[in-house]
Amino acid sequence: MTQSRTDLMIVIHSLRGGGAERVAVDMAAYWRARGCSVCLVTQASADQDAYPVPEGVERRALGLAADSTGPLAAVWGNLRRYWALRRLVRQRRPVVVLGMMTRGSALAVLAAGRAGCRVIATEHTHPPIQRLPEAWQKLRARTYPKADAVIALTRGTAQWLDDHLPGVRAQVIPNAVHWPLADEAPRVDPPAAPGRHRLLAVGRLHPVKGFDCLLRAFAELAPVYPAWDLTILGEGPERAALESLRDELGLAGRVDLPGRVGNMAAWYGAADLYVLSSRAEGLSNTLLEAMASGLPCVAFDCETGPREIIRDGIDGVLVRPPQDSEALAGQLGLLMADPELRGRYASRATDVRDRFSTARVMALWEQVFQGQRVN
Repeated sequence: MTQSRTDLMIVIHSLRGGGAERVAVDMAAYWRARGCSVCLVTQASADQDAYPVPEGVERRALGLAADSTGPLAAVWGNLRRYWALRRLVRQRRPVVVLGMMTRGSALAVLAAGRAGCRVIATEHTHPPIQRLPEAWQKLRARTYPKADAVIALTRGTAQWLDDHLPGVRAQVIPNAVHWPLADEAPRVDPPAAPGRHRLLAVGRLHPVKGFDCLLRAFAELAPVYPAWDLTILGEGPERAALESLRDELGLAGRVDLPGRVGNMAAWYGAADLYVLSSRAEGLSNTLLEAMASGLPCVAFDCETGPREIIRDGIDGVLVRPPQDSEALAGQLGLLMADPELRGRYASRATDVRDRFSTARVMALWEQVFQGQRVN
């Protein structure tokens, strides 16, 4: 990369919190540490940031993320975002423009057109489970074939993009696992529970995470394994419904929902078994973190994601069919009853620290930045 131009411009809607937002900050920090000039651009204002921008990274908040009041306002808002980003691209003359998620990627392709830079689009969720307005779906179909590269987190998402967007040949680069895990706010210590075992789940309290199915599975297990409790970490719109279901199933004393915590290493360390009950996933950061922490893991074999992390029967268990609470209960029960089996899976789970290491993942990104295909 040259030094006369901005080496890398990362375009994302906001840094309010979430997997893609954290990846954007991590990417900025990594390439800045490698001596590259990096510009991190958001449509949202900087006062909404949940993640600190790394030292030495130029931060440009365009402040154009206001909600639209109607179709015409939406068109006008997107035109303003396009013009602002296009002006910035012409000013900074980046070597590489990296769009994060559908909106950031589509705007990046449009704004960087004919600017003499390499443009990369990325998808961080599996498109069939996105609630994406039709206008953005059409814009994705129009812009992605013009990108120099389209990157997906999983093979399943790459295949979907190839099948549904003529002219796209998507490549796969997973997220790197965070290891060791850093403590963040809010800090909530796991309760001391001598003689108890903990089944842990982590994620936004949203229907796609399948926590209702998990509660039903645990209801079958609770009488058989009286020394086990379930903790679901996270916050979201389904809290009231999940608490109601928990109480209805008679699990009030066995299931807790402490909310969102920042000191995840302590919670992984206090758990005996991790479960991912999602109806759909991109690439689960929490599953990677749990395995890196040495936890045996059980996950539904949904369309994408877990099958590209867990090696079934080697370092964890994939449950089929997805969203079958009895099947989930059966596999969880096998592990809850067998500490030796849990230990065997746990000893191999930590392989993800190497399989999904920052060094491996960033080497793939460097190939893409240089115009090479990675798969």
